[in-house]
Amino acid sequence: MIGLIRALFGALRLLGRERSSDLGGWLLRSVSPLIPVNKVALANIRAVFPEKSEAEVKAIARGAWENLGRTAAEYAHLNTLFDYDYHNPGKPSRVEVAGIEHFIALKDDEKPGLIFSAHLGNWELPAICAAAYDLETTAVFRAPNDPAIASVVHEIRSGAMGGLAAAKQGAAFAMQGVLEKGGHLGMLIDQHFTRGVVVPFLGRPALTNPILGKFVRRFECPVHGVRVIRLPNQRFRLELTPPLDLPRDAAGEIDVAGAMAMMTAVVDGWVREHPEQWLWMHRRWRPNMIGSAALADYEKRGPVKPAFKAT
Repeated sequence: MIGLIRALFGALRLLGRERSSDLGGWLLRSVSPLIPVNKVALANIRAVFPEKSEAEVKAIARGAWENLGRTAAEYAHLNTLFDYDYHNPGKPSRVEVAGIEHFIALKDDEKPGLIFSAHLGNWELPAICAAAYDLETTAVFRAPNDPAIASVVHEIRSGAMGGLAAAKQGAAFAMQGVLEKGGHLGMLIDQHFTRGVVVPFLGRPALTNPILGKFVRRFECPVHGVRVIRLPNQRFRLELTPPLDLPRDAAGEIDVAGAMAMMTAVVDGWVREHPEQWLWMHRRWRPNMIGSAALADYEKRGPVKPAFKAT
């Protein structure tokens, strides 16, 4: 099986980056109505955007499938996908980077740091960008369920990124070790986490992993968000936010649930801006898993305040 996956990626490399991306996007966009989990995507979109027509809902879903297909095909070209030269920002490239001053500050402040992201555009690019800037970063990832695909994807990621940490039992200790050494952690925070804290996301309560909130409470380090926007003509834009001004409790320490709510609010805005580039087919909202006490605490917390520090 691994040989077959490697042969597939080899064929995509021969096809070229642009044509591979186009093929992957066209394929998943075309077959998406036949994929059972497309019903999950449509239901999620309808719930978040009740004002949209059925045609608009289906267009967003097809766009999300196309983005997923493009991202999957682009794994074959992951080590050449990022071509922005921050030493020569005027040089033509397929990638734009906004907030480069924050990347530089993270690299030079001699402190640990946290970077959160979401499944938008090609979500592998931020870790590649960090490696290109020599920013010591460990990307926390969830391996694909299929062992053969997981093996090949890990091999590809290892050649294009910095450190990698699999999101599995015991991973928290490895992540903590990165921060204790002054390194940086990058993590996607837009997926369901059964043992998570309840946060508002796209108008509904959702469970999210609290690990970044716990780490910032312990290490008092800067927290940034980074997103990828897929642009026309096979181009991308990376945007790194300023550091977030996270909420604190009465003792002056970071409020973990409030911190995760604020990070999620940033992701909320990203998804609303480019809904056709997010992973709607994930079962993000699972109200039956939220206990009454957690829901009461969520409702008591109220609206999320602005996220960014004044500059």
